[in-house]
Amino acid sequence: MNRQPITFVGGGNMGSAIIEGLVRSGWAATDITVVELSADRRNILATMFPGIVTSESVLPCSAGVIAVKPGGAAQACQALAAAGAQRVLSIAAGISVATLQEAAGDRTAVVRAMPNTPALIGEGMAGICASDSTSVEVVQWAEEILGAVGKVVRVPESLIDAVTAISGSGPAYVFLVAEALTNSAIEQGLSPEVADLLVRQLFVGSAQLLGQSPESAQQLRAHVTSPNGVTAAAIATLEASGLRSAISETVKSAVIRSREMGK
Repeated sequence: MNRQPITFVGGGNMGSAIIEGLVRSGWAATDITVVELSADRRNILATMFPGIVTSESVLPCSAGVIAVKPGGAAQACQALAAAGAQRVLSIAAGISVATLQEAAGDRTAVVRAMPNTPALIGEGMAGICASDSTSVEVVQWAEEILGAVGKVVRVPESLIDAVTAISGSGPAYVFLVAEALTNSAIEQGLSPEVADLLVRQLFVGSAQLLGQSPESAQQLRAHVTSPNGVTAAAIATLEASGLRSAISETVKSAVIRSREMGK
């Protein structure tokens, strides 16, 4: 990994998750600067990562990561470029490479990414894209940064909104299902504590099985669904309720919103 000094604009949950991954992978904390307006947050970050540099404004730098809300992404990109950054990775949702590149100018290469919250435990999934003029070296640099907290896939920018809708927003869909299952378990008479444990382990175990098995999700689901059995009755109810179409519409809504934000 090219462990050159790097400046993060934004030290919230996602920014700090990436920083933790970098430090864990061998990046020196002293080579990482975090720009945060909140003095309280700067103090927290300094405690979390001893040796890290914190600042309320962008200092001279050679590379940067934009980890602020979408509305501040272009301004952050402009500030990093003005401070000397030659390469910038943005994880701000919905902000296009063209918008970021316009803010950065011709001397700064920009990569756009969409990570997700499992990065907080080193199990993230990110999609990245860049303009045709961005060098392979810069794209690899961005991959290495995000690879410190999970897996990375390259996609054309025309598909980054789909990545946002699936893996970026996806944890919320999963957590909603977990929430509904927990409530249903309680309705059936289980205590909240037992219901919570059952559902948490259900998702942990199922996710690990899906991740480690060579079989597809469809095949794994079929293994659990014996003909005329309990699971078959439950699946039939889900199908009759229009689960597949509801998920399809959910993803479409997220894609549309992501595109709107890009405008």
